[in-house]
Amino acid sequence: MTIDGISHITFVVESLERTGNFFSSVLGAEEVYDSGDKMFSLSKERFFLLGGIWIAIMEGSPLPERTYNHIAFRIPESQFEDYRQRLEIAKVEFRQERSRVQGEGLSLYFYDYDNHLFELHTGTLEERLQAYERDSNTLKR
Repeated sequence: MTIDGISHITFVVESLERTGNFFSSVLGAEEVYDSGDKMFSLSKERFFLLGGIWIAIMEGSPLPERTYNHIAFRIPESQFEDYRQRLEIAKVEFRQERSRVQGEGLSLYFYDYDNHLFELHTGTLEERLQAYERDSNTLKR
């Protein structure tokens, strides 16, 4: 038995229109399906491709509270400030960034309109592990 990867990620949102526009115009996702008034699943839905990942949004009640549970999308460091400006124009609420070890990448944390936390991150797993290793070696001396 083997898991091949992530099939899709689903977010329940209050407004398909508002969240769909956010995914398309701010994050650059490509909308590939809109159920319209049809309900093949639990509610109306739209599908997007974002960085090769299938993202589904379904109409429903937003999350009642915010947590640190989040999904992080990787972006090139050269586009970090461009994304920050896009998010500011979209008037999303930023979450204060956690403390960082030098070399693990840059991050923008923000909440969508339904209390989902997202991160745009410039680093990779390998870079983070190397940064943690360097920091651990520095602390041990």
